[in-house]
Amino acid sequence: MTIPQLLLCLSLSMLCISSKPTEKKDRVHHDPQLSDKVHDDAQNFDYDHDAFLGADEAKTFDQLTPEESKERLGKIVSKIDEDKDGFVTVEELKDWIKFAQKRWIYEDVERQWKGHDLNEDGLISWEEYKNATYGYILDDPDPDDGFNYKQMMVRDERRFKMADKDGDLTATKEEFTAFLHPEEYDYMKDIVVQETMEDIDKNGDGYIDLEEYIGDMYSHDGDADEPEWVKTEREQFVEFRDKNRDGKMDKEETKDWILPSDYDHAEAEARHLVYESDQNKDGKLTKEEIVEKYDLFVGSQATDFGEALVRHDEF
Repeated sequence: MTIPQLLLCLSLSMLCISSKPTEKKDRVHHDPQLSDKVHDDAQNFDYDHDAFLGADEAKTFDQLTPEESKERLGKIVSKIDEDKDGFVTVEELKDWIKFAQKRWIYEDVERQWKGHDLNEDGLISWEEYKNATYGYILDDPDPDDGFNYKQMMVRDERRFKMADKDGDLTATKEEFTAFLHPEEYDYMKDIVVQETMEDIDKNGDGYIDLEEYIGDMYSHDGDADEPEWVKTEREQFVEFRDKNRDGKMDKEETKDWILPSDYDHAEAEARHLVYESDQNKDGKLTKEEIVEKYDLFVGSQATDFGEALVRHDEF
């Protein structure tokens, strides 16, 4: 059994044992908060550092001198300026903040890429993915663990084809990212909704009724009394989820539930950073304007630690 196949079995097993009957399963996809720090620039810029760099990378800048912080920030600015016109716009800054916050996604893709690009041609075909993930299972039509792997494979193939924009059954790294993390891509949101409805819709009528909705989150498991949060979810279904009051959720109602239109924290932070740094008030930033406000963007230690400083190659 290969490592990807072993991981598949382990992840499926965990799905079965990780949730206790009284624990709430959360299917809603929210954008994460940019930082767990309080956003109060009058006190410090810690929130802005976490938002701009990601919390882990922000910690490394805290160990640098001002000179090193400025140097490294200048290199980051060159990456943010996607069209290389010498200016950083709100949109470019927003895209960077979203990248910094979701760096773990790209790291996950890199890990999985190595195990699936079997011929190392810089692309992953459906056949490569299928063979790496399901190869040994296809030889055993009746696996002992009881999982319906063929059904899962059909579902994966459907998602792979949806992610594959040009329809050549071969994924670029961006398409493979959309396949692994479809909730991050607008063009994949329909497949996220479809898969969710298939998971919850036990009677196969194409809708999610109240009992299916609750049953996905909670199993009575012999308990006569429901926890308070289950009662609250029943009220949520009736009052907010089932918008047309027909007793069930259709595709659009399910989409509104699991993929809500959240407040765009990244755009708000990008506008804030531009407002605070834009010296000539032209609505965009030069590298000089950003580096001048380095304490707002990245921070540093005020003292020189010399050669003992932490150094990273990323930038």
